[in-house]
Amino acid sequence: MKTLNISAVSYLNTYPFVYGIQQSGYLQDYHLYLEVPSMCAERLKSGEADIALVPAGALPDFRNYHIISDYCIGAVKEVITVLLLSNKPLEKIKKIYLDFDSRTSARLVQVLSHSFWKTQAVFERLLPGQAEDPGMKEAIVAIGDKTFGMRNRYAYSYDLAGEWIRYTGLPFVFAVWVSTRPLPETLLGQFNKALHHGVISIDQVLDFYSTRLPKNADCRQYLTQNISYAFDKPKKEGLNLFLSYL
Repeated sequence: MKTLNISAVSYLNTYPFVYGIQQSGYLQDYHLYLEVPSMCAERLKSGEADIALVPAGALPDFRNYHIISDYCIGAVKEVITVLLLSNKPLEKIKKIYLDFDSRTSARLVQVLSHSFWKTQAVFERLLPGQAEDPGMKEAIVAIGDKTFGMRNRYAYSYDLAGEWIRYTGLPFVFAVWVSTRPLPETLLGQFNKALHHGVISIDQVLDFYSTRLPKNADCRQYLTQNISYAFDKPKKEGLNLFLSYL
């Protein structure tokens, strides 16, 4: 097979996957793109990537897709980096701004708002970089490493994974590894082994990326307690339920 093009997310929660891909030795001939979640989906859709870590909210945009791994970006409790930040309580929010970087969080907050919170808020998508603007917005969905420094700017913080779990009793899946065509079983086995290597090597991951870790965050706790990587049966049920709302 030609060089394997892989698109992965550039956030802390994906560092174990990136470490496994780059350091385990299971994959040899590959090129790795690191970008925001929404761009992973676009690169796979355009054919630039053979495999991508695709936001769950983008899956309905694909005509055909194959979930190819035993691992995902998931949560079985509060995830702490996918937040609705607000200066008003839920029932008083009129407009929610949506982080450009993610489709899943944008769709998740709409599902929560319409189906569970029963609010009447309208939604407006931000441009790249606008979520980090220090100007106080009434309410904003923000994701990723930048949220470690944003929570204290707002009076209210709602963890979207925690809200989903509270209402449904199921885990939430933010992203899954996807291809748009069948790939050789041998290759998929090597890819899975690479991801597994990273997931079981959190201390090595934190040491390897020590200069790139976000400040003001307990990164070890985040990777071992807030992110849940196994794409197991409960997460598959949670993902299917979420997709049914879309």
